[in-house]
Amino acid sequence: MFKIPAKNLVWDITTPQVMGIINCTSDSFYAPSRQQNIEELLLKVGQFEKEGAAIIDIGAQSTRPNAQLLSADLEIEHLIPVIHSIRKVFPRLLISIDTFHAKVAQKSLEAGANIINDISCGSFDLAILEVVSKYKAGYIGMHLTGSMHAMHTIEPRENVMNSLLTYFEEKRKLLLSAGIQQWVIDPGFGFGKTMEENFRLIRELSQLNSIGLPVLLGASRKSSIYKTLGITAEEALNGTSMVHTVALLNGANIIRVHDVKEAVELVKLLPFLK
Repeated sequence: MFKIPAKNLVWDITTPQVMGIINCTSDSFYAPSRQQNIEELLLKVGQFEKEGAAIIDIGAQSTRPNAQLLSADLEIEHLIPVIHSIRKVFPRLLISIDTFHAKVAQKSLEAGANIINDISCGSFDLAILEVVSKYKAGYIGMHLTGSMHAMHTIEPRENVMNSLLTYFEEKRKLLLSAGIQQWVIDPGFGFGKTMEENFRLIRELSQLNSIGLPVLLGASRKSSIYKTLGITAEEALNGTSMVHTVALLNGANIIRVHDVKEAVELVKLLPFLK
């Protein structure tokens, strides 16, 4: 059981949770997740909440390979009206913002967001940790070893799990120095890893539980799944569900997904599979 500060709410992670993905972009790798119209976006959020999502994760910056990076100001322009609209309609819903810019994080938290989901874990903009600490927001830090402009570069290593454990222990010290004690770790499935490393971290995910922090997995419809199966991202729901099931059995606390209904059903079945 974990209790993570989430600005004016508490993120209580007692049982596995589902985070629904909302992309305010025109180039996310999975087209059905793109939401650029406020009315359609609110309908999608309402659907996710009804289906059982505990958190909505909103991003304005695609982090797929070869995606064009946006400025912080452009991210803010896309995100703030969305946050205001969601907060007005869903006052108690946990809103996570997928950004690595401190400026975006601050404006988003001021607009009503609760959690910052940072793929760089403070590596791209260290000031983001100060913002999270100041607002007592929730924080998700992901494993990433590449630079902002080469975040999918695969670095040589002998054991991806050892690298993950070392990385998060170092980041834990960094976050503690910023006053952040409770946060969520994300092993970065699909970021700077070979296909074998991606699947290995699923098989051996339980090793991360030794860190003593909740673990989030973001593997939904990613290329390691659909390329292995020889299909497209649009056809990868079944493969995604298989990966999610193994991850949940190995200790994942949160799964970040495009398909909330199916993921919530997995979580409901989990107690009967252990």
